[in-house]
Amino acid sequence: MTMRRDVHEELRARLHEAAGRHEPDRERILARVERGMAGPAVPGRRAARPPVGWLRVAGATAAVAGMLAVGGYAVASAVREEPAPPQREVATSPTPAPSPEVTSRAPAPPVDPAPSATRGEREPSSPPPSRTPSASAPQRAPAATEDGPLWSDGSVDPHSNDFWAQSNVTLKNRERLTELTVRLRVAQTGGVSEAGAWRSLPEADFTLTVAEEDGFLVYTWTLKEGRTVPAGEWVFAGQYDHARGGRDAGADRYTATAATGSRQLSVGGGFAAVDDGDGDS
Repeated sequence: MTMRRDVHEELRARLHEAAGRHEPDRERILARVERGMAGPAVPGRRAARPPVGWLRVAGATAAVAGMLAVGGYAVASAVREEPAPPQREVATSPTPAPSPEVTSRAPAPPVDPAPSATRGEREPSSPPPSRTPSASAPQRAPAATEDGPLWSDGSVDPHSNDFWAQSNVTLKNRERLTELTVRLRVAQTGGVSEAGAWRSLPEADFTLTVAEEDGFLVYTWTLKEGRTVPAGEWVFAGQYDHARGGRDAGADRYTATAATGSRQLSVGGGFAAVDDGDGDS
């Protein structure tokens, strides 16, 4: 439709331009009119030109005017604008949803259909994850051990509290000991620092040292040369401060080495939990 209209507009423009440049040859037109009015010429005789009078001039002028009018009407008819074609009503469909290719927004995901009734049969459910820990918790060392006539036990004193604790190493020997070394190792669980020590045997018979070694606070009682330990039950206690709250003594250890004449004895273990639950474990 647009191409056809462009052709018509170009044709009209050219005709308007040609009509503007047209200049009629009046003399030629008058001569042709006069010949037509004179009638057919006689052969062999030249037709005599009748005198030109006022009536003939007026007739020629009217004829010229008529021809000019006819020519102008023809030109005007040619350049007259062609009537525009009638408008047609075209039914339009509703505006479609924008395509993902012409919109900046991502297309909405499709609605997930309802699951099939047999889906559970086709896809067996996966087994629940195992709750088995990757590594088992460290086992607490036994508190009581025995080697011949020597028996030992480790425990946290029930009078320990949220800031202070005491670890007890109890020894029972059925024979006299000529050598004895007791070592208590308290794990550094936070804020652990030495706060005292004691033993139920005479203080003058032992040498005590307290030191920090590899993350432990270590108490060592050593029987002096020439001294002996009679048969009986004895306690070696190390006291220490610690960070506020219940302290876990699961990593604490003790050892005791002794001799009865030529026989060497050795015991050791961990620490049991506080019996009444008020102290540390």
